[in-house]
Amino acid sequence: MKKFSFLVTFLSCLVFSVSAWAININTASAELLAKELSGVGLVKAEAIVSFRETNGPYKSLADLMAVKGIGANTVEKNSEIIQLK
Repeated sequence: MKKFSFLVTFLSCLVFSVSAWAININTASAELLAKELSGVGLVKAEAIVSFRETNGPYKSLADLMAVKGIGANTVEKNSEIIQLK
C-alpha cells in the first residue's frame, strides 16, 4: 500500500510540474496555448497560430506583439514559460 501511495503522490507531482514547463509557441496548438498562457483565450491563441503559419516561426518574444490582441503585458506575464525553440 505504501508503494501505491508513493506512486500516486509522485504522479500527482509530475502532472503538476508538466503544466509549469515551457510552451513552445512555434509548435504548440491553439488549444494548448489557450490552456497554458495567462491572459490568452482560444481566440488569441488561434491568432498566434495563424500568424505563425502565415509569417513563419517566432524569432523573439517581441514578435508576439505583432499578433492582434497580444501586447507587452501578455508577453511579460508569460515570458518565463514561452519557449521559441
